[in-house]
Amino acid sequence: MERKRTENHPADCDVTVQLSECGREDALAVFDALDHVFVGCEDVAPAPQPAAGPEPTVWMATFDSSAHSGEPAGPPRISAPIEALLTGDHHAVDEVEKALARLFEVRSTQSVSGEHEREARLLLAPR
Repeated sequence: MERKRTENHPADCDVTVQLSECGREDALAVFDALDHVFVGCEDVAPAPQPAAGPEPTVWMATFDSSAHSGEPAGPPRISAPIEALLTGDHHAVDEVEKALARLFEVRSTQSVSGEHEREARLLLAPR
């Protein structure tokens, strides 16, 4: 997965996306799709080759919601529903949530808003 970096972007545009209840291939599919929509800020998504030992239970990457880079060719393939936790500025989380809704069947399971940050829990299912 190719990661692009943005320099000097506003921190309030960053959205941390955490995926759980999925394996490496499904996490890669989600993060690759988001990479086509937004510029990735950190290279913390799963590496293409599995590491030795047990796999993580949570996959994480951060995206710059202000840096649109296009759209994926089609909806990504995932083998089963994936739990996603989005954390960031209210507007930034909304942007990433809208992008995910274009790519997957999305069910919102919970949203918590603070003064400066929003947390959204979603269930992503294949289209």
